[in-house]
Order: sequence, then structure tokens, then C-alpha cells
Amino acid sequence: MKINSISLISVVSLLSCVADANAGALADFYVGGMVGAGGQTMFASHKNETDSTTMVGAIAGIDIPVFRAEVEYNYFDSSELSTNAAMVNAYAKMASTVIMPYIGGGIGMVFGGEQSVKNAAGTKSNYSVKSTAAYQAMLGVTIDPVVIPFKFDIEGRALYAPDIYENPENGTKPDMLQYGIRAKARFIF
Repeated sequence: MKINSISLISVVSLLSCVADANAGALADFYVGGMVGAGGQTMFASHKNETDSTTMVGAIAGIDIPVFRAEVEYNYFDSSELSTNAAMVNAYAKMASTVIMPYIGGGIGMVFGGEQSVKNAAGTKSNYSVKSTAAYQAMLGVTIDPVVIPFKFDIEGRALYAPDIYENPENGTKPDMLQYGIRAKARFIF
């Protein structure tokens, strides 16, 4: 046998052992990261503004057969707003082998960051984003390649946060709606 054949057999054997070692576990613990893109609408009493946004984040959680729970950190960035969000999420998922649909919801808070607003004269003013409650809903699918300790999620998501800053010029307190699509990679322990 050549060295390449022995190496290939060793790698396949090792991967099958890793998959088998976790196969009997009732719960999978995981950490991961995510990226996403979408839109953002700021709802104010006098006008609504929509902008494109990007996000990056980190997650940690537990995955059991029909339920998943996780904590996440997100950083949102658009041309006018940069802010952070910390969320606690719960998911209900359909049992399946390789592709599993799920639906979820989360609660947490938006904190830190800055909003740039143009006033009537055309000059920009920057306002600090205050800490406020946030709520989100998710709908997606998990792709579970059986032989590697990773799971991949593709999901649509909407996050709502009321009164994220106060504009002292006109007294408005805009609400924020973030929406878009995200891709996650989760490493299973």
C-alpha cells in the first residue's frame, strides 16, 4: 500500500470515530460565528429611513433533538448606524437527518454605538445609541454534514428595538427594524 492510501484510510477512520463519539449524546454544545446582510429601517414620527446593513456575530449554545437555545452577540453597521446587540434565543426544529428547518425567537438588548442624522440644514449630528430592549424572530434551515463536527445555518431574521436614541432637536425617539439573511457556522463539541 502506498503512503497516500494509508493516509486516506486513517483520515476517514478518524472522522468516523469523531462522528460516532458524539452520536449517542442527548445534547450538543456548540460555539460559532455568523455573518449577514440586509436592511434597516428607522421609524420616526416625521419620516422613515431605510438603509442597507451588514452584521457579524458570535454564538454559543446547546442543541437537543427538537429544541435549541443560544446566546449571541451581534455588531450591526450601516452608513448611518453602528450598534451592538446581545440576545438569548430559543429555536424549535423539525427532526431530520441532513437538512432541518427551524423557527425561533429571541429577546435581549441593543447597546452602545452611534447614529448619524442629517438635520434640516443638511449637517450631520451624531447621537449615542442608548441601551434598550430588542426582540427578534428567525426562520431557517440547518445543514448537518454527518462526518464533520460542524453544522451550518442559513436563516432569515428580523430584529426590532424601540426608542434606540433621542433626537434633541425634534424630540423623536426612532424605533429600529433590522432584517436580512444570515449564515452561521457552529462547531459541535
